[in-house]
Amino acid sequence: MLSYDLVIIGGGPAGLTAALYAGRSRLNTLLIEKMSVGGRILMSETIENYPGFPGGVSTVELMGRMENQAKELGVSIISEEVLSLDCANKIINTANNNYQAQSVIIASGARPRRLNIPGEGQLTGRGVSYCATCDAPFFKDKKVVIVGGGNAVAEEAMYLSRFASSISVIHRRSDLRASPILQERMQQNNKISFILNSVVTQVKGVNKVEAVIIKDLLSGKESDFACAGVFIYIGYEPETLFLKNKLKMDESGFILTDENMATTSEGIFACGDCRKKALYQVINACGDGAVAADSAYKFIANKEK
Repeated sequence: MLSYDLVIIGGGPAGLTAALYAGRSRLNTLLIEKMSVGGRILMSETIENYPGFPGGVSTVELMGRMENQAKELGVSIISEEVLSLDCANKIINTANNNYQAQSVIIASGARPRRLNIPGEGQLTGRGVSYCATCDAPFFKDKKVVIVGGGNAVAEEAMYLSRFASSISVIHRRSDLRASPILQERMQQNNKISFILNSVVTQVKGVNKVEAVIIKDLLSGKESDFACAGVFIYIGYEPETLFLKNKLKMDESGFILTDENMATTSEGIFACGDCRKKALYQVINACGDGAVAADSAYKFIANKEK
């Protein structure tokens, strides 16, 4: 069994920042990421509100810089999926190995929430998508819909407008939740239209998306709406199933921590989008990661006294 001072689970902005601070504290640190280093933020093409980058910065560039910073400080980064965590003994189990740590930081992030409607699962990858940056080129000159009303919807609608012939934003409320500046950009784009006070109740198609059924929440009327793609942005669910019954969480599975990112298990810390908080942004995920690494360092230092 390989041993480390600190093991970080997850390689998004929070995990990478934690790795940076752990490396600077000279902790022997391992970061485990099951997918691409950078996490789900790579599903967006650019970040426009990260300080110091007027006009925005490429997510690939920013995450690549964070990864290189951590590696320069001696942090080991591997691609494996964590299957379970023994919080008491701080043993991390993956499909290939077991790792022992003095302290653990959970930065496992969150995954897109599904509508859980008929046709969604069967047609995922066949017109149903959760990532415009990944799939937009497949919808060149085609009609698509986006479900949701937050900032992600606005950003992805603008990106899709480079490819699709039209984008219809479907939102259950009468007002979008996206920031005013993003709403203004959508309204100025002649490819984007809005279907408000409405929900999608079914995705239709045999081998690919052909239409959705839209329900008007004011009248109760349902109607078919022809489209080739459905992009869903209705929030996220934490990637914490491997921690079930191990730590205190809220009803949605987000990890509860104190201001020092400490969980209910001694020496186990959590940061980023997997923990319960009011704002989910790259900038405060990085802040979480810095605090978590500092707390882990102090925990380990106190053990060694």
